[in-house]
Amino acid sequence: MHAKSYSEVTSVDQSSPARSPRRPLYYVQSPSNHDVEKMSYGSSPMGSPPHPFYHASPIHHSRESSTSRFSASLKNNMNRNGNLSAWRKLHRPPGYDEEEEDDDDGDNDGDRDSKWNRKFRLYLFLFVLFVLLFTVFSLILWGASKSFHPQILVQSMVFEKFNVQAGSDPGGVATDLMSLNSTVRITYKNPATFFGVHVSSTPFQLHYFQLQIASGQMEEFYQKRQSSRKVTTSVSGHQVPLYGGISAIGNWRDQRQDGVEVLLNLTVAVRSRAYILGRLVKSTFHTKITCPVTLSNKKLGKSHSFNKTCTYN
Repeated sequence: MHAKSYSEVTSVDQSSPARSPRRPLYYVQSPSNHDVEKMSYGSSPMGSPPHPFYHASPIHHSRESSTSRFSASLKNNMNRNGNLSAWRKLHRPPGYDEEEEDDDDGDNDGDRDSKWNRKFRLYLFLFVLFVLLFTVFSLILWGASKSFHPQILVQSMVFEKFNVQAGSDPGGVATDLMSLNSTVRITYKNPATFFGVHVSSTPFQLHYFQLQIASGQMEEFYQKRQSSRKVTTSVSGHQVPLYGGISAIGNWRDQRQDGVEVLLNLTVAVRSRAYILGRLVKSTFHTKITCPVTLSNKKLGKSHSFNKTCTYN
């Protein structure tokens, strides 16, 4: 029986009419740990070598025991390696192609990357669009603000004190020293309809040509939209050395004339700064003012009206 080949056993079974046709018998061998990875689900029972025994009960028992051993070996291999690849390979259907699975995984990764790229481009486009619209809106506000230039008017100036006396400068040089006090009144108006302004200025200065004889600083303030105010600033000088620069004063002292008149220039630069959208949009206005004024000791305490004689730049 052991010497017969599988073909001979098959021919004997087909030639004996007394016996009923039997199904070819096979046995299952328990795979090793490395063989589990190489096994496939589609193996046919006909591929197993024939078993020389014909009794059903021992073969059935052997098949069950071998199947149990195979399942236990498979579980041990899964627990040892922590890898489910063998189980997955055993449960794949016949004709399954691993390359197609890899291609599907690559396609899925490509789809995810493509979706992420599309989302990124969308968000980038929205961000650029928002920046562009905000820039255009800011430029519109900035351009609109330029049409609301502050209105500044120097109304009057009053000389309250004027005095000239002999003395010397800090270096000990003998010269005439002049002291005076005066007050300048201006009107400031903010015609803007949607923003207020912060107002500051350079010092008010009184010059006789290039000689500065008095100065004063205007206080900073905030002007609300569509509102106006009157600002008063003190302009004074204390013991300013003249060095003979004002001939009218020298003649007045030497000849004992009744009065002295000196033509002076009052200058100031006013800066108005508007914050339209917080610190993001800023609009600045500069106004330089020059006003001619006559200093006369006979008109102390009287208001000198400029009456549109000032220059605004």
